[in-house]
Amino acid sequence: MKKIGKVIVVLVMVSMAFTATAQKVQKLGHIDFPALIQVMPGQDSINAAYETYAKGLENQLTTMQAELENKQMDYEANQATMSSIIKQTKERELQDLYNRLVEFQKQAQSDLGNYENELLQPLIEKARKAIDDVAKENGFTYILNSTQGMVLFSETSNDIMPKVKAKLGIQ
Repeated sequence: MKKIGKVIVVLVMVSMAFTATAQKVQKLGHIDFPALIQVMPGQDSINAAYETYAKGLENQLTTMQAELENKQMDYEANQATMSSIIKQTKERELQDLYNRLVEFQKQAQSDLGNYENELLQPLIEKARKAIDDVAKENGFTYILNSTQGMVLFSETSNDIMPKVKAKLGIQ
């Protein structure tokens, strides 16, 4: 009988603990994460580095396009006097140049995206840490990214942008 009483007491205490946990109020906050990244210090130098890198890729692409156009014009101007073997060689050369140009464009787009991510990563990590700190300091349970399309429904929540900006020292 004593064992049953102890078990009941333990069960009541455990159920009370679960009830207390279940009744914890969820505190929601939101922030426009891309807007935060845009106003963070260092964004200007990131944009400048990105533009410089993009310009270098663009210059290389322009050079390759000019080479292809020059060889194409040369081929068209002289094809009537070329032997069939020279025509075939020039056509393969033009096709190879074109294929390299297309491959360069694809690789350049990929490299540019990777470079942008590499540049932004320290800024993103700093912003996330500030958001984590503000959330913990202010007792938030969830912080949502309020960028258009990211939150379809939200009860009234607290915009933590001013607090995160203050944490980062942004006016």
